Amino acid sequence: MTNQTGGLSDPKFLTIAEVATMMRVSKMTVYRLVHSGELPAVRVGRSFRVTEDDVNDYLRKSFYDVG
Repeated sequence: MTNQTGGLSDPKFLTIAEVATMMRVSKMTVYRLVHSGELPAVRVGRSFRVTEDDVNDYLRKSFYDVG
């Protein structure tokens, strides 16, 4: 049986509230990241969904060395 999602390995989609909890920021901060294009999201009806991998990639890229 082949994967019909075009090679995607069943990504886990998170709501804006779940992303905010994961990142420990407000939902408004997550909405700003989505609307600015910094955090990729998919629109489902009137809400957004963000893949867990995209959240992890964003956080990984946001780290910086101090000193």
